[in-house]
Order: sequence, then C-alpha cells, then structure tokens
Amino acid sequence: MSAARNRFGSGVQLHRKHTIATISILILVFMTIGGSALVFAGWRNRQAQERREILALWNGGSYREAFDLSGERLAAKPTNYLFLTVHGFSAFQLAAAQINAQDTQAYIDECIRTLRKALLSREAAGDFRIHYVLGKAYYYKGSGYEDLALRYLEEARDGGFSAGDMPELLGLAYAAVHDYRSSVAAFSGALSPGDAGEDAPPDLLLLSIARSYLALEDYGAARAYLTRLTETSRDSAAIIAAELLLGDIAVKTGDTSGAEAWYQRIIEENGENAEARFQLGELYAQGGDATRARAEWRRALRTDPAHRLARVRLNL
Repeated sequence: MSAARNRFGSGVQLHRKHTIATISILILVFMTIGGSALVFAGWRNRQAQERREILALWNGGSYREAFDLSGERLAAKPTNYLFLTVHGFSAFQLAAAQINAQDTQAYIDECIRTLRKALLSREAAGDFRIHYVLGKAYYYKGSGYEDLALRYLEEARDGGFSAGDMPELLGLAYAAVHDYRSSVAAFSGALSPGDAGEDAPPDLLLLSIARSYLALEDYGAARAYLTRLTETSRDSAAIIAAELLLGDIAVKTGDTSGAEAWYQRIIEENGENAEARFQLGELYAQGGDATRARAEWRRALRTDPAHRLARVRLNL
C-alpha cells in the first residue's frame, strides 16, 4: 500500500510538473505571437505614415521636400515603388524650375535614373504615368535623345494614358527625328487651323507645325499657321521667326518681290536684323546684282559678326 501510495504521489507530482511546463510553453508562445503581432502592426503603421507623409508633400506641390524625403527613404528602401516614383516625378518638376542649364540637366538625369528603376517593379505594370514623364524627360534632355523620348511617349499613348500636352510633345519629337508626316498627324491633335478663342496656341507650337509643313513642301498649310502666329502673338522674336519663314516660302514659290517685302518689313518694324539682311543678299545675288548682294551681307555681319553664312559669302 505504502509503495503504491508513493508511486501515485510521484505520478501526481510528475503530472503537475508536465502541466506547469506545458502552460509555461503556451504562455510563451502566445506572448511571442502577441509580440510579433504588435511589432507587425507597428511596422504597418510606420509604412502607412511614411506613405501619407510622402503623398501629402507631393499632392501639396512641395516638390523640393518630396524630393528630399523620398531620397532619404530610398537610402533604406531602394526598391520601394512609391518612393521611386515620387522622387522621379519631383525631380522632373524641380528641373523645370531651374534657371541654370547644368542644374536642369542634373535633375533630368535623376528623374530618368529613378523612373527607369521604378519600371523594373511589378507595380509599374499599367502605370503609364512613368512612360509619359520619362518621354518628357528625354525630350528635354536635348539632342540625341529624341528616339527615347518617342519610345516612352508612344508607350504612354498606346497604353491609354492621356495628357493635354501629349500631342504637342509627340509632334515636336517626331519633328526632331525628321518624321514630318507623323509630326503633322500628332500636331493635329493639339489644335486645328480653325481653332480660335482667347487661349491662343503657344508660339512654339505654331512655328513647329509650320516647319513640319514646310519640310513636307505643303506651303499653303505652313503659310496659314505662320500668318496666324503673326496675327496673334505678342512676342516680337516669334513674329520675326514667322516672318522669316514667310519670306522663305515666298522664295520657294517663286515670289521674289514678296520675299523682299517680308525681309524689308522685318527691318523696318524691328530694326537691323542679320538674317533678314543675309536673305536680302541672297535674293539680290540670285537676281544677278552681286554689288547689292555683298552690301547686304556686310550689313548682316555688322549686325552679327558671328553670322557664319554671311562670312562664307564674303570669303571671310
């Protein structure tokens, strides 16, 4: 009996020990799970807060602050899609605000670098805003990058992205690579010859359309856009550029007296102009009046000593 009682007592004690151990383990597991849940919840909250901060700056137009903060966050999370896109978009906005060309290019390069990295993310699928901004960035990067500008702008367009300046950008990019038919087709989405109203089209747009038509030898359409610019623009430099092109059209269509009238008008209304003087010299040379031609080329050089073609004509 005594031995049985001892074995029972020992069994109860052992069972108690196992029970206590099991409960301790369960408590530890629950504490671990609970702690992990709290850590995860805290991490999620920090993530949400970071997103809110970045988006608040971007949506509020605080591009410098958005650029700096997203750059700081990218140092720790270099593949975060939101940080990459905000950083790239902010860089483009800052580029447009620069006065110094070197600073502009630095921001454009940062925009391109960051957004091309963002395109590697799975989250970029279907987000054609990136292609659109990349296309603009490459266009503003300058000569030699027009093909990349077209690539990304076309991808944005074909992906269904639309923006008010998309037709104009495509038209300018096509013109830059001498695809004038595509340029004219794209420009037709920006405006038509009959557009009117208080919101006059930009002078650069009208000049670019006219130059594309000139390259296609559609002189009537080119003349229409140039005439419209001279009637609506308040920028004397744009008007002079248009009038020089109108003189060029007159030359190409055999209207020598009309061309001379345009060049003389530029000088009478704006003072000495090297290009107008040079073109007058060309007209007189074609008409066989070498003395008068050389006099005009000399006047062109007095106005602009660096005028290359005038120097060539005078053998200087």
